[in-house]
This record gives sequence, C-alpha cells and structure tokens, in this order.
Amino acid sequence: MYYPYFRGKQFELILLRDNAEFLAKNNIHPIVEPVNINFSALTRAMKAINENEADCTLVVNPHAGQEPVSQSSILEELIQGSFKEYKNISLGYILDAKSDISNLVALLKKYRTFSFTIIHYGYTSGKKLASAIDGFRNIRTHIFVEGFAGKLYQKHLKKDGIKKVLIRDGFKPQKKSAYYPPSEHFSDLHITYDMEGMDGFGDYLIVGDDYSETGGPAYAVAIHLTYLENDDDMFIYHFISDQTDSPVDPGGKFLEALKKLVKEIKKPISLIYKSKACSEYLELYQKQHYPGLGYVKKLSMQHHIELIANYIK
Repeated sequence: MYYPYFRGKQFELILLRDNAEFLAKNNIHPIVEPVNINFSALTRAMKAINENEADCTLVVNPHAGQEPVSQSSILEELIQGSFKEYKNISLGYILDAKSDISNLVALLKKYRTFSFTIIHYGYTSGKKLASAIDGFRNIRTHIFVEGFAGKLYQKHLKKDGIKKVLIRDGFKPQKKSAYYPPSEHFSDLHITYDMEGMDGFGDYLIVGDDYSETGGPAYAVAIHLTYLENDDDMFIYHFISDQTDSPVDPGGKFLEALKKLVKEIKKPISLIYKSKACSEYLELYQKQHYPGLGYVKKLSMQHHIELIANYIK
C-alpha cells in the first residue's frame, strides 16, 4: 500500500536494514535506487529485507547522481549474484523522456522469473509502451510519479492484475535551511490515493526528489518532522536552529533545533506522533548529543514511515 522511495545513501540503507521486520509487518514496500557503486551496505539491507520476507523494488537502471550506477553492474553483481534466489525483490525500471523501451523489453524477456515494477518518470508514449509490454506476465506494478505521468498516459497502462501506485513529492526544498517556514502542508495522498484510481501511494519521505551527492556547509540545521492534523491531512514541521549565519558549530545548531522539537512534543496537546524515532530524539536531547546530519535525516525518515504505518492501521 505504501511505497517510500529511497535513493540508497548509507543512512537510508541502515534505516531499511534496521526496520526490515517493521516494513514486513506493516505492508510497506520500499523502492531503492542505488547511488553507490560499493554494494556492501545495499547487500546487507536487502539481506535483512529478504530474511523478514518484506517486499521491495530495486531500481536496475538508476538515474540519480552525476554518474549513475550502471545497469550492467547491478544486474551482474546483484540480480545474477547475491540476489538471485531472493523472491521478494521486484526489478524496478525507470522510464523517462529519453528511455528506449527496447531495453525494458529485453530485460522483461531475460529476467522472466523476476517481477517488474515500471517507474514512469517522463516517458510520453503510453500507447506505444502498452503495446510493447503487452503479454508480459512478470509486470506487477506501475509506479506513476506525479507531474511526470498524466491521466491519459496512465489510462493506456490500466490492466487487471497490475497494481497502480502514485508517488507525490510532498517535500518543498529551500535553497537554505533558514528559509523553511515553521510548518507547511505535506500531502493528503495517503487519504486520497483511491480517489486517484490507485492501489497504493508513495513519496520521497522528508528528503524530496531532488538528489545531491553531498550537502554544503550547515549554516543552519533543520529537523523535518511530519505530522497529521485533526482531519489526518499531513503537514511537516521544520525545526530550525537559531544560528543561521555561519558554517561552524553544527552540533550546537542541531541542539538548538532539537530543543524546539522537544518543546513541541511535550506540549499538553501535541500533534506529533510518539514514534520510536521521536523517543530517540528525546534521548539525544537528554544526552545533549549530536549524532551527525545523516543520522538526523535517518530518524526523521523513520518517524515518517512509523507515522504512515500507524495511520494505515
């Protein structure tokens, strides 16, 4: 039902590995687009997901980054190697405006024992695509990224037995962390996906679709935390450090932002879901410990997943 999209950075893979059992129990189907040519962390995450019998999609033709991980390395090292016997992995294939669908067709023929998830991200000829892939029984899911796959395009691909999922990027990035408002709307797709004619929904969590290899100096530290309003519409808090005008003292800035988060959690009537991730934020505040920005993102992503899982229940 819920399909969170990960770009496969190390802290994201650790999140998947540590929460594999949780993903399985809550019918959460992560999509992972590899961004690192060193597959060790990815292999550990997929092993944990497989052992817990959670379903997931691994993108075999990544697009993220200045030099995306090659399709051949993923297929040869992972799909024909470490993951050959994994039954819970679906092969994800991104179709954008420049895609040659003959490559997709070749993969569908070669890897008939694997299920496929097609990620529609800008390819425009739905009718041509529908004709080319007609008859392949290993296509299980169509992922439509909002803004890159229109209704008419989707209509050509509607077929019984194939799931349809809509991904909406609810995160609105700012050029500087100091520019974020205290809170803003995130998404209502978890409520309305069925009204869109979909079988499931997804997002890019609290990171957004924009991908960068590395972050710049932290002039301000922001902790992003999603929450549900009284009608279950989803919003996001941006807790910003007081210091915003110099790149020094990221640890101090984190504790400034964390203090604001803790204050919000401890309000008599707080809208923040008391997730395990939030409990860890409280522990960090008690210890006055800064674990690094990657770990901070990991906690906020985990909270987002826990929030949605609790809503689905």
